[in-house]
Amino acid sequence: MKTFQYKVTDREGVPSAGVLDAVDEKQAANVLRSKGLLITGLYEADQLNIEVMMGRFSKPKPDEITNFTRQMATMIGAGLPLVEALKILKNQSGVSIKPILEKILTEVEGGSTLADAVESSGGGFSAVYIAMVRAGESAGVLDQVMGKLADTLDKQREFKSKTKGAMVYPTIIFFAMIAIASIMMVFVVPKLTAMYKDFGAELPGPTKILMGVSDFTVHYWYVVFMVLVVGGVTFTNWSKTEVGGLMVEQLTFKIPIWGKLKKDIILTEFARTISVLLGAGIPILDALNIVSNTLGSRIYSAGIKQAAIFVEKGVSLAESITRLDMFPPILSQMISVGEETGKLDSVLVKLAVFYESESEIKIKALTTAIEPLIMIIMGIGVGFLVIAVIMPIYNLTSQF
Repeated sequence: MKTFQYKVTDREGVPSAGVLDAVDEKQAANVLRSKGLLITGLYEADQLNIEVMMGRFSKPKPDEITNFTRQMATMIGAGLPLVEALKILKNQSGVSIKPILEKILTEVEGGSTLADAVESSGGGFSAVYIAMVRAGESAGVLDQVMGKLADTLDKQREFKSKTKGAMVYPTIIFFAMIAIASIMMVFVVPKLTAMYKDFGAELPGPTKILMGVSDFTVHYWYVVFMVLVVGGVTFTNWSKTEVGGLMVEQLTFKIPIWGKLKKDIILTEFARTISVLLGAGIPILDALNIVSNTLGSRIYSAGIKQAAIFVEKGVSLAESITRLDMFPPILSQMISVGEETGKLDSVLVKLAVFYESESEIKIKALTTAIEPLIMIIMGIGVGFLVIAVIMPIYNLTSQF
């Protein structure tokens, strides 16, 4: 496939421009003419302008995908043909999602289903998203499914913003502490060191430690930087391996408050996603296999895949969940109720709301616990600096 830039005018003489993927220039021209457009310029985009480059090398934002999904649901529900809806959304879309919609539109016009077009667009659409669109198309309820998808994406975005917001304050304080400590080590302590050397005073242990750290930071800062970079890259690569990822995840789950919060977040996403898939008419076995690859957890992914194996053998979902230690008893109990009443999707929605509220409680507990911990660390650091700086001055004054 090649990328072509084009300039066209419609039947009313309104000009427009954009980019188009096609095998060759002839195919690109045929696609444009089939839309009833008059081509005023068409050439292969060897050197793209800044706007096109931004669109090609950036992924759509979650907000853009949510808006696209909701608008598609509204237009299709109003009886607008799929191709026309895609054309309208493409023309009014932002820079990052416009090339994606162009690809989807081209595929759909070529006879592809919307699900296949979305999957091959490279727009970062999740497996859950693609599976729900495919189910909606098969059942003839695409507008309803995309409306549910948009609601789910909104809830996921809001929930993620809450969890990320809990770490904003401690993150700011952490980097502020590092910045202050660096300034002290590089600019303040060396001046005090020079003054103490001039007086020839006997320095206490804390002061010698502080001076040693300061000298090392000033003269060998690049070593510290390289160690941090190499260590960070090594740890990141190791954590992406199967063994490293499992070890990091296991340690994360053992951290007080934070570990339970991570589990509740995973269970929230599990319950919400399964409920949406089941509500769209996707079989439970397919739903489990899809969800297992979307939670971002190796431990829970393996557990859900194991549950899918049990379900495939004829075991109920509740019984399959009960056999796995990583899932709490309330989850299997509620799923059992849903299976008995035939309302598993609605029960899972309530479970998602429950775990979301539990996560919010733990977020508040985490922020409450972090604040005094930060104050203690700052107090220890400031106390050490005061002792290291004041003690030599006190010794000097006592000699006179």
